[in-house]
Amino acid sequence: MTEYNAGRVSDYADGDRKVVVCGESEVGVFKIDGEFYAWHNRCAHRAGPICQGRIMKRVLEPVAEDHTVRAQAYDEAEFNIVCPWHGYEYSIKTGAHQGNPRIRLRKAEISIRDGEIYVRV
Repeated sequence: MTEYNAGRVSDYADGDRKVVVCGESEVGVFKIDGEFYAWHNRCAHRAGPICQGRIMKRVLEPVAEDHTVRAQAYDEAEFNIVCPWHGYEYSIKTGAHQGNPRIRLRKAEISIRDGEIYVRV
């Protein structure tokens, strides 16, 4: 497995991301809640550039007893990445699609040594 430098830990503020070219592919490196996550930049739906999509809190739609949705709320503990092509949403922490957890992003291995972040693909 080849290893690629994704920058220094100190280069990332919480909520930041960087898309790293790794040979023939790209990997998105995210810092969320002080932790680093890395995903291949290919949406599981149609291979869109998922890691370049919008980062947002997970949208919740509470359903009333009459089965209507009257409001939207945000899950403050869950950050999603939204594919810019078709709007598929995935958890940045788990890579799982919010509507169907069997659909997932492909994880990239990440390691931190001497303050530097390395991605293996």
